[in-house]
Amino acid sequence: MAEGEDMQTFTSIMDALVRISTSMKNMEKELLCPVCQEMYKQPLVLPCTHNVCQACAREVLGQQGYVGHGGDPSSEPTSPASTPSTRSPRLSRRTLPKPDRLDRLLKSGFGTYPGRKRGALHPQVIMFPCPACQGDVELGERGLAGLFRNLTLERVVERYRQSVSVGGAILCQLCKPPPLEATKGCTECRATFCNECFKLFHPWGTQKAQHEPTLPTLSFRPKGLMCPDHKEEVTHYCKTCQRLVCQLCRVRRTHSGHKITPVLSAYQALKDKLTKSLTYILGNQDTVQTQICELEETVRHTEVSGQQAKEEVSQLVRGLGAVLEEKRASLLQAIEECQQERLARLSAQIQEHRSLLDGSGLVGYAQEVLKETDQPCFVQAAKQLHNRITRATEALQMFRPAASSSFRHCQLDVGREMKLLTELNFLRVPEAPVIDTQRTFAYDQIFLCWRLPPHSPPAWHYTIEFRRTDVPAQPGPTRWQRREEVRGTSALLENPDTGSVYVLRVRGCNKAGYGEYSEDVHLHTPPAPGMTRTADMIAVLRMPQWRRCHPSLS
Repeated sequence: MAEGEDMQTFTSIMDALVRISTSMKNMEKELLCPVCQEMYKQPLVLPCTHNVCQACAREVLGQQGYVGHGGDPSSEPTSPASTPSTRSPRLSRRTLPKPDRLDRLLKSGFGTYPGRKRGALHPQVIMFPCPACQGDVELGERGLAGLFRNLTLERVVERYRQSVSVGGAILCQLCKPPPLEATKGCTECRATFCNECFKLFHPWGTQKAQHEPTLPTLSFRPKGLMCPDHKEEVTHYCKTCQRLVCQLCRVRRTHSGHKITPVLSAYQALKDKLTKSLTYILGNQDTVQTQICELEETVRHTEVSGQQAKEEVSQLVRGLGAVLEEKRASLLQAIEECQQERLARLSAQIQEHRSLLDGSGLVGYAQEVLKETDQPCFVQAAKQLHNRITRATEALQMFRPAASSSFRHCQLDVGREMKLLTELNFLRVPEAPVIDTQRTFAYDQIFLCWRLPPHSPPAWHYTIEFRRTDVPAQPGPTRWQRREEVRGTSALLENPDTGSVYVLRVRGCNKAGYGEYSEDVHLHTPPAPGMTRTADMIAVLRMPQWRRCHPSLS
């Protein structure tokens, strides 16, 4: 019994580990840079909200021909052993000017302010091709220096690396070789330390002793998110620009009249929305799984349908090839028969001319007949011979080949067929029909007429949908009455309700499926008949077009 419980516990633990491993592996896809396909290193947030490594962004801009616009968005030094004392003293001594004074200066148009360049009448617009959305995003004249670092994404990447032990142990950067494994990190010093080195470089009683140790890391981030324009901590969020701003940004003209809220309010609102959305997704996992199964089934049907479509197209093309081959054989047979008939006639003509040569049969026979001295016998033999000689003489005098050598009459004109084959394409659904308002009207019957646009694929039949609009709406989707498989481009709807407003629409159908609906047309049926049908019909036909289709406006 104990063994069974132990095995069950072991199985549960293994299942949990598999789920954790799968979750981590799935999350890794979200942490890969779309350029280098490695985990993000100092990711920057593009204006299109996608992320890219800072080094990758510089490389992409270099490939695009932008030089000198890949500045570091972070004001922090990049040396792993640098300290705050290595920075420019101007940064630490700079005080925030009073907002009212700065606002007066900006409105008066005098002086310069951070981010403004003298003489920059036509600043260069830097475009960055986002590898995620495949669109060109505008970075502004400051390039990468005007972008925020995604510190949250950096923290997620670091936690992920620590959870899956990617990259091995982190070594102390201040030890003499061989370095020991780091146990602490210092954001101010931007370095990792072992225990001894941390005590050595943070002596008691000095300002460095107040540095708070952190976990060892290879990626040091600033303590807070800094404005890339003014290097001040962001304190507000501009809803109009959808951008974090600092105190100096608030009073600039670029945000004049914008809706700006404290960053705490934006944080709470966005966190509540994200939590609510995530809670909804996690609470509907069964629905997600059902939709995944449906999509997988759709994938299988797509594969089967695609294969069937390929086979159908191949069969049709083979059919076209068979018809062409049959036609080719028929045309070649006709040319062969014409050729043989001409050759036979030419051969007979050649034989006839050869008989006229000296020493040939006809000439020799005529010469022998001329030697006959018996007059009656000569006349008898020469009469038949004279006719043959006369025909041969005429053929000699009026020589013309018995058949032409040209086969121009066998030339094919395949221009129309080639155009049809070139334009051979998949059948498209019909375009949305156009209601003919001049021929559409409503009386005791509704006559609806339409036509397809000029270059629309043909429709085999049409579907008409209609409903009343002057009745109370029922809960649920709008219900239409439908008439299927209408042939032609007009239809008669009998026995409509009198004194009612109907809305109608039409769509075509062919082998490719149903097309788009036409625009809705509203028709007002008259009240109960008070005059003869003929008089009413004449009145309707004489009615102007705008009143006939919209009589309620009259």
